[in-house]
Amino acid sequence: MAEKCKYSCKTASETLEWIHAIIHFISPYRYFLDAHVVNFFKDRLWEAVDKEWMHCLRKEPVENLLRIPSGVVQGHWPVSLKEFILTLRSLSLPREKTDLQEFSGMHIASLSNVLAQGMNHKKKHEVEALAALVGLVAKQVGAQTVVDVGAGQGYLAQVLAFEYQLSVIAIDACSHHGKITDARAERIRKHYAAKMRKNGSELREISMPKTVTCRVLSSDTLKTLSNFLEENDDAANQHLSQKCSGSQLSRLAENILPSLSYSDSSLVIAGLHACGDLSVTMLRTFLECDKAKAVISVGCCYNLLSEEASDMVDSCCGFPVSQGVKSAGVVLDKNARDLACQSADRWRGLDEHAGLHNFELHAFRAAFQMVLFRHYPHILQESPTIGRQGKALRRQQHQRILESNLHYRGPSEYGEPRKNVAFFHEYSSIQNSKSRESSTVDRYSLFVKFCESGLGRLHLPCLEDIDYSAVWRESESYA
Repeated sequence: MAEKCKYSCKTASETLEWIHAIIHFISPYRYFLDAHVVNFFKDRLWEAVDKEWMHCLRKEPVENLLRIPSGVVQGHWPVSLKEFILTLRSLSLPREKTDLQEFSGMHIASLSNVLAQGMNHKKKHEVEALAALVGLVAKQVGAQTVVDVGAGQGYLAQVLAFEYQLSVIAIDACSHHGKITDARAERIRKHYAAKMRKNGSELREISMPKTVTCRVLSSDTLKTLSNFLEENDDAANQHLSQKCSGSQLSRLAENILPSLSYSDSSLVIAGLHACGDLSVTMLRTFLECDKAKAVISVGCCYNLLSEEASDMVDSCCGFPVSQGVKSAGVVLDKNARDLACQSADRWRGLDEHAGLHNFELHAFRAAFQMVLFRHYPHILQESPTIGRQGKALRRQQHQRILESNLHYRGPSEYGEPRKNVAFFHEYSSIQNSKSRESSTVDRYSLFVKFCESGLGRLHLPCLEDIDYSAVWRESESYA
């Protein structure tokens, strides 16, 4: 297993020491960070890897390869490879589950079926835990208002409003999400009102989230919004429901703020899966807005963070944020950020067939890049995205398996696909040495289908002179 981590994030100086250690270690391996798997064959990326490492890993079972991101090495591997993997893993930032007992007085309420409607198990767990934490922190700082940034369909906002009786402003850039939030909240309100009448309880005002459709481009937008949050006047509530961009919101504030009276109540900024720069904007707003007494953020999609260019001065990009990291001169770029989003736990959780399926999809996409490079070079300047084709190919293959009733019928003609252990979960244990004879043919046929589908998604014509077999022969030994 990986070496024990020698670093800590308890203080800013210790965190910066950790960051510098990471920078020092990865600097000689910059080609790993800058590489993209789609260019594996086009740029002959394997030539940049230590030959001893390549010779070793090409013979390894897929199970061992899937454990590498988790820091698991094998005794017979080259010493330099083992040191690289173990050191890299020891420098990874911690991902241990937080002990919620650390938050004294926190009680996680189990959501009713009405509040949990539309949530899958994962979302329900996240909303229950985060809502309880937000409710606790709001109580501790004396805040009655929560700003839910990147609210989506309003799951967190509605639990905070109905379960924890907090005043909630749900901000999202999508007006459709706002409409869904409003409609869902109204159904929940009616349910609570009917329940109170049935129980003979005194009817109280039921707090509902207020929705704002607004693209939050900077901390100024959130600061401007905060000037509206404490106002209970109906006119203010009406304004909150309007769609507006950041600049429109600022002009709206200039015209309306002088006529409104505001309380001195504080607010909490919260976000569940606030994407990319949105999480950074929340942090900046917390620092710059006096009314914001706490920020609780579960970020996501940090590969979408904007990055500060060397010629930009005083920019508000998403990375780097701190002066300490800026002074270290860290530059990641998109490929490195995408690579950082890979989950070691997900790779480790795959079985052999699922792992091989992922590897072959990457191989097909990289080989398809060769087709684009040779026959459609102009399209590569646009960084084409063809989407995920794995499910469609699996369905096609599964249908063929069903039609053949999972029986082996002898060698196939070249170009007629058969079931493939590496590509599909539905692979049957009946595959034997005879069916291996058709394995190469099967993979080639699937590769051709992959390319044809990719060209279709890019709205490119299928040229008659494309030699798919030549591309596949070049790629197959690494596929």
